[in-house]
Amino acid sequence: MSVSSQVYSSSKVYPDAVSALRDVLRDGLTLMAGGFGACGVPENLIAAVRELGARGLTCISNNAGLDHFGLGSLLQTRQIRKMISSYVGENKEFERQYLAGELELEFNPQGTLAERIRAGGAGIYGFYTRTGAGTLVAEGKEQRIVDGETYVLETGLVADIALVKAWKGDTEGNLIYRKTARNFNPPMATAGRITVAEVETLVEVGELDPDQIHTPGIYVQRIVAGRDYSRLIEKRTLRPHAGSSDAVVA
Repeated sequence: MSVSSQVYSSSKVYPDAVSALRDVLRDGLTLMAGGFGACGVPENLIAAVRELGARGLTCISNNAGLDHFGLGSLLQTRQIRKMISSYVGENKEFERQYLAGELELEFNPQGTLAERIRAGGAGIYGFYTRTGAGTLVAEGKEQRIVDGETYVLETGLVADIALVKAWKGDTEGNLIYRKTARNFNPPMATAGRITVAEVETLVEVGELDPDQIHTPGIYVQRIVAGRDYSRLIEKRTLRPHAGSSDAVVA
């Protein structure tokens, strides 16, 4: 049974995203935000960050959303000082601010970023990887030669607040992600000093199958029922027109 129309005593449940962030969000914090492109983005929580107006933020995310969507909306309001990302396409404002020297960027190979977040959540200081050796990614980092190969030390990432999006959750913060939305959200949920989750459906404890839970509630401090999701399609590919071999991308 959905809990949206009932009142619950769990201290983890907040009535809305603004209430969940109001007393913990402040200028200069490091935020993690789940999502991959337009999928699995905690858009209610990001909208609350915009509304509350915190500035000088460092944001850890695979990408910076799209123009006017996800973290892209925080770039529009100049609330982000630095991005730690692996993919920076699809966002003209990101490009403009970076090339103008208005936005700091720490660029990571995608697998390295995922492992840095996982390591941070697991309490691992860092790890050595061959990815990025001999490139700009390795500059200023400790490197070692092992069996004739160069390895780069990458450190784990931890955020002051992790913002994650799940399909279902219960009032104790146990979460289930659906399909592609199970991207950066699960590791980020473990790597926040405070993890705030928004879910499409919020239920009582005991209503989720324990074998299906991806993030145990011990990692989640606050949870809200999200609403008004955008359901964006990042790139829509259509069947080729008759007589044409090229698909149409809208």
